Amino acid sequence: MNKLDSNLMLHGIHLRENKHTEKNLVLSHHHQVYQILYVLENKGEIKFGDENQEFTQDNLAFITPYSDHSILAKSKLTVLILEFDLDKLDSEFQKIIDEFNFNETKLIQLNLIEAGEIKQLLRKMLYEQSQSQPINWLAMKIFLSELLLILLRSKKESKIKDANVLRAERLRKYIDTHYYEVINPSNIATRIGLSARHMNSIFKEEYEITPMQYLSMVRVEVAKKLLIETNNDIASICFEIGFESLSTFYRLFKSFTNFSPNNFRIAFQISNSEVDVIHN
Repeated sequence: MNKLDSNLMLHGIHLRENKHTEKNLVLSHHHQVYQILYVLENKGEIKFGDENQEFTQDNLAFITPYSDHSILAKSKLTVLILEFDLDKLDSEFQKIIDEFNFNETKLIQLNLIEAGEIKQLLRKMLYEQSQSQPINWLAMKIFLSELLLILLRSKKESKIKDANVLRAERLRKYIDTHYYEVINPSNIATRIGLSARHMNSIFKEEYEITPMQYLSMVRVEVAKKLLIETNNDIASICFEIGFESLSTFYRLFKSFTNFSPNNFRIAFQISNSEVDVIHN
């Protein structure tokens, strides 16, 4: 039994690299497991059924079990192949596949943010797989679920033709779902392949504020929700929404609400108590 078969049989997941020489043709074939093919370098063609499609750097193919496909390399083509067997994984993965309709073989065009996130996940998976301990296989499953989440969100992207409007929307969605990360203008601009200045310009043109101003708004709204709906310590909330400094969080929160976080929580509790008294 080779390493690939062993990993799939024991853990339900395996990641490997395939290098194709120029003009190499992988004839039509299928597998009994799911495959996610990610192009690391150069380009070729991939064929599902009777349809040929360009298969280039940062493209991703999602291939369902027993789905025939072939690959033609137009140059030296490097592809990462992530295989997973639902029969060997937790039942939650089957629910994800069923609920979000991951039952169709297709080529997915990733934007720069999605491609960057998936590359990082694949790097992590390669490392964890190399360690081969039980905790590492748990990490592999976690990273697989994160990757599927990225693909799910990419399915929901609206059909926008203007490139700058599309970049602005992608950036807004990225902030909406990654506000808890430590983000600065430079690293977020790099994710979408723009200069910080150009990023600010297209975002402000679309939403009338800068990306960092929008990030602050999102964080404050989440903080308000946590202050109202939980008993979490303010330091814990500060950490949860992405701030590294409590004083920065206090200053920003007060600039948006005219309350300190603690006074905001107290004011809401008093207001809520008065409403209860009236209704009773």
